[in-house]
Amino acid sequence: MKKRSIFLLAGIATLYFNNTYAQETPMDSTRTASIDQVVITGNSNPKKKIESSTAISTFSAKEIQKQNPISAAALLQRVPGFAVETSGGEVGNNLFARGIPSAGAYEFVQVQEDGLPVFEDGALQFANADNFFRVDNSVSRLEALRGGSGSIFATNSPGGLINFITKEGTNDFKGTAKLETGTYGLMRTDVNLGGALVEDKLFFNIGGFYRTDNGIRKTGFKANNGGQIRLNLKYVFDKGYAKVYYKKLDDRNTFFLPIPLVQNGNDLKEFNGFDPNYGTYSYRAISQLNIPQAGGGFFSRNLEDGIHPKVDVLGAEFKYDLGNNFSVLNKTRYTNINMNYTGIFPAGGPQLAADFANSNGISGNNFQYTSVSSGAIVNPAYVQKLGFWAIDKQMNNFVNDLQFNYKFDKGNVTAGFYKSNWKSHQYWNWSNILTTATDRPQLLNLVDTSLAQTDTGYSKTYNGVTDMSFLIRDSQIQGSLNDLYLNLDYNITDNLSFNGGIRYSRDFYKGYGVSTTTSNLNNSGLTTDGTHSFLTTTADDNMSVLGNRYTYWNYDVNRVSFTTALNYKINRENAVYARFSNGFRSPNEEAYYNNMNNLSAIKPVTTNQLEIGYKYYSRTFDVAVIPFYSTLKNLSFTDVFSDGTSENKFANTTNLGVELEGYARLFNNLLEVTFNGTIQSPKYQDFTGRNADGTTFDYDGNSVRRMPKFYFNISPAVNITKQWRAYVSMNYYGKRFQDEKNTQTLPSFSEFGAGTSYQLGKIRFAVDGTNIFNTIGITEGDPRAGSPTGDGIIMARPIMGAAVRASITLDF
Repeated sequence: MKKRSIFLLAGIATLYFNNTYAQETPMDSTRTASIDQVVITGNSNPKKKIESSTAISTFSAKEIQKQNPISAAALLQRVPGFAVETSGGEVGNNLFARGIPSAGAYEFVQVQEDGLPVFEDGALQFANADNFFRVDNSVSRLEALRGGSGSIFATNSPGGLINFITKEGTNDFKGTAKLETGTYGLMRTDVNLGGALVEDKLFFNIGGFYRTDNGIRKTGFKANNGGQIRLNLKYVFDKGYAKVYYKKLDDRNTFFLPIPLVQNGNDLKEFNGFDPNYGTYSYRAISQLNIPQAGGGFFSRNLEDGIHPKVDVLGAEFKYDLGNNFSVLNKTRYTNINMNYTGIFPAGGPQLAADFANSNGISGNNFQYTSVSSGAIVNPAYVQKLGFWAIDKQMNNFVNDLQFNYKFDKGNVTAGFYKSNWKSHQYWNWSNILTTATDRPQLLNLVDTSLAQTDTGYSKTYNGVTDMSFLIRDSQIQGSLNDLYLNLDYNITDNLSFNGGIRYSRDFYKGYGVSTTTSNLNNSGLTTDGTHSFLTTTADDNMSVLGNRYTYWNYDVNRVSFTTALNYKINRENAVYARFSNGFRSPNEEAYYNNMNNLSAIKPVTTNQLEIGYKYYSRTFDVAVIPFYSTLKNLSFTDVFSDGTSENKFANTTNLGVELEGYARLFNNLLEVTFNGTIQSPKYQDFTGRNADGTTFDYDGNSVRRMPKFYFNISPAVNITKQWRAYVSMNYYGKRFQDEKNTQTLPSFSEFGAGTSYQLGKIRFAVDGTNIFNTIGITEGDPRAGSPTGDGIIMARPIMGAAVRASITLDF
C-alpha cells in the first residue's frame, strides 16, 4: 500500500509539471461564490450568506463530488467547530460541536434531511444519526450551522444543525451516473435522474446507490454491503407547491472499535501481531455466535451483519400563499427503522496468557489454550477478551412542522408549531469471547489442567465464549414533543438587521426497563460437547435472564430557548454580526435508564453561547472569523463500560474559542485553497463527586476529554488545465485527553489525502487517495475500559489505513 501511495503522488506531480496552466475558470472548479449563496438552515426565510447572522458552512453538490467523502462524517470534517471522529467506519461516528463533550454520536446537533430530523434524537444508544443517512448523488447541498439559532429551529440542537438538502427536478432533464472502485474491493454505483413530467408543473427526482466492499480494515468478509433509493414528486401551482417523497435505506456496515497499540508519550507503534492501519478484531473467524439461553432456546448472531438498519421514510411538504403577505408552510414525515446492531467491543486490553488464566482462577502454569476451530493446543503470548455485543432496535418517528410567515417592508415574522412523536425499543444480548490478541484473531478455549474434564469449573470457556449472555437488557423510551416557536427578522437600516427567536418546549418522555436475574445451565440437561454438563464450565455461571418486573418512568421538560442577534453589512463583501443564544438538550437515553428510580438526579443540559463574527465574501476570496464563548450545565457522562455498567457523572463546562473558515482562488484561477480550523479551550467546572467504588474525584479545571484544542483542514488544488485538476488535503487533529482525569494522552496527528480528476466533456475521471502516508492517528482510546493507565500497551481506535478509489461520472 505504501508503494501505491508513492505512485499516486508521483502521478499527481507528473500531471502538474507536464500540463499547461488554465487562464480561465476551470470546469472542475469546486467553488460557488459565497457572495451569491443563499442559505435556509437556521433562518425563517432564505437569505444571502453574508446577511445571515449565523455561523454556517455550505457545500454544493459539485463541492461534495470533488471531495468525494468516504462517509458523512468525513464530509463534516470540513466544517469548523465540528470535531469529528471518523475511525468507526462508514457509520457510527462521533461529532462534537464547539467543544461540547458527550459519550459520542450526534448528541448536541440535529442531523436533518430537507429541514426535518433524520430521527428525532440523533444520539440514542447504538443509533447514531449517521446510521440512518448516506451521502450520495441525490444530495443537492449541505448546510451546517453551529450554535446560533439551532435551538430555535430544532429540538435538542444547541450545538447546531446539519441539513442535507436533496435534489428536485426542473424543466431540464438531468442525470448523473457514477461507477467507483477501490483498493479494498469497493464496487459502487450511484445514479440520479430529475426532470419534468409536466413542464412548469410536475417535477420528479429519483436517485440512490448500491455499494459493496471488503472494508479498509481486513475483516475477511463483505464489511459494507447495501444501498438506498429516494425519490420525490413536486407539483407547482400559482400560489405554492406540494411535494411528496420516499426513502428506502437497507445497508450493512462493519463498526470498528479500539485495537491494541504501544504508546510512548507522543510516539505510537503497532502492537506485535496487529497491523494498526488495516487490522481489526472484527474478523470472519470469530463472526458466528450461537449459544443456549438460560430461559431456553438459542441466541444466534452473525458479525457480518454489522450495523444493519432498514429505514423507510415517507414525507410531504406543502407551501401556500395566503395573500396579504401571509404564507403557510407545512412539513411532515414518518420514519420507521428496524436495526440489528452487532459489533466486537474489546473488554480491556491484551493480557499475557498466564495472567489471564491466573485471573480466572487457574493457579500457576496449570492452564492450556486450544483452538476452537481445530482443537489443537496453542501457546499465545497474549490473549484478548472481546465483547460480542448484539442490539436490536425498533424505532419510529412521526413529525410535523407547521409555520406561518408574514412579510412586511422591513422584514418578516415566522410563527410555528412543531410536533414530534417517537419511540425506540431495544433488546441487548451481550457475551464475551476469548481470542488471540492479533488481527485475524482465532477463538480460544481455556481449561484448568489440574482438574479432570468431569470436574466442576474445569473449563473457563464454552466454544470460545467466556461469559454467555452476561448482559441482557430490554428497555423502551418514547418522546412526545410539543414546541411553539417565533422568529423575527427586522431590517433596522439597509445595512443593519436584527434577528430574534424564542422557542417554548413542552416535551414529555417516558419509558421502562425490565429487571434481570442471573442463572446458569447446570440443570438444563444440555451439554457443552455432547458429553459433559455445564457444571464443567464457568462460562454460564452468570447468565442474565429477563424478569417480569418493569420499572416505568416519566420525565417532563418545560423550557424556553431564545436567541438574539445583530448583523451589520459593511458593504457588499464585508459583514460583522453578534449573537447570544440560550438552548438546551434533554437528558439522553442512558441517563434516563441509569436514574429511572431517581429522575431528580438528572436535568436538561442548558447552554449559553455568545459569538461575534466577521465575514468577507467575494468571487475569489472568502474568510469567516468567529470567536465564541459557551457554558454548559448539568452535562451527563454516560459511557457504557465493557462489563455492562455505566458511568453516571454530571459536570459543567466552559469553552472559549474561535472558528476560522476560508477559501481563495489565486493566480488567475490556477490555485484554489480551502481552509477551516478551530482553536478552543474547553474546561470542566464543578466536576467533583464520588465514584461507584466510594472514592472521590475532583476534575474541576481539567480539559474536556477527547476534545482537541486545535484542529484544522486545508486543501490546496491546482487547476492544471481547464479540464485537469489535482489536489492534496491535510487534516490535523490536535492532542487530547482520553479521560476526565487527563491521564491518557491521545497524540496529535496529521492525515493526508490526494487526488486528481479530468473532465472530458460530460465525463469525469477521478482518483482519490485517503491517509496516503498510512498515518497512525487515534481518535479515541477505549471509553468502555474505565480509567486508563497511560503509556505502554493501550487500546485505541485509529483512523483507517491508506486507500485509493477511482471513479467515472457521467453527467447528462
